[in-house]
Amino acid sequence: MHKSLFLKMVFLIILLVVVLAVIVVTLSADFNEVTRKASQTHNFFSQFVIAGGPIVWFILLPMSLISVYLAVEHSLVISRKKLLPEGVGKKIVAIMQESGLGQLPARIARENDFVSTAAAKAIAQGKGDWFRIRNLLAESLQEQALALMRRIEWINLIGNVAPMVGLFGTVVGMIQLFDAIVVAGGQPQPAQLAGGISVALVTTFWGLLIAIPALSVHGVFRNKIETLANDAVLEVDNIMPEIKRSLEKQSRVEQTKEKQPIREIPGKPTPARRESSLPL
Repeated sequence: MHKSLFLKMVFLIILLVVVLAVIVVTLSADFNEVTRKASQTHNFFSQFVIAGGPIVWFILLPMSLISVYLAVEHSLVISRKKLLPEGVGKKIVAIMQESGLGQLPARIARENDFVSTAAAKAIAQGKGDWFRIRNLLAESLQEQALALMRRIEWINLIGNVAPMVGLFGTVVGMIQLFDAIVVAGGQPQPAQLAGGISVALVTTFWGLLIAIPALSVHGVFRNKIETLANDAVLEVDNIMPEIKRSLEKQSRVEQTKEKQPIREIPGKPTPARRESSLPL
């Protein structure tokens, strides 16, 4: 949790610095003058950042930073070590054998993996009903997998929106290009066309550059979640026999307590003795 908060703060600071730097550049020079100078230089920042215009500065660059942040955050969360640690089923079985089924939710309440979360919820809400516990285990695993799927959907959204934003920049660049031709009376100079061409090409470049890794990372995370969820189902199947045995043992103990006879209090005569002591 602390690592996630630290990463959020770092990326938000980086994003703020980038946005402030872009605003300073925008206010210090006219857009056409900036693109003209960018066409005369050959460094990466001038050709692929400054020449892209506000669409790259204020939309595509922040989207790229957000996608990188989400990829890093999800890679820390969606891992086998955290979601399905080795031997988690054996650990739960050992706890049930040692402390009993009733103490299991409290013993594993702080665990965040698939199996422990499902077992704690099922035992706490199942109320000793075997069929209800079994259904709750399956529902909990499904809910956890769907929750992770919803989290990674933001990466998929960025991957699908980024090319559309790049296409929008292409349209804007073409409009600027034809507007320069009209202003020049049909015979524009190459420098007059540089701004529109830069916006058209650079925005498309950034849109594809963001979309391809984002969609790839989303596919990797989705397959990983499905694999871990399926493995968690197998792990739950291994602990279900022990849960059933614990429920049967608990039921036998309760039945034994109900059938246990009432003991006589020492020194106190029973009703039959009192009757026998009465005078005839």
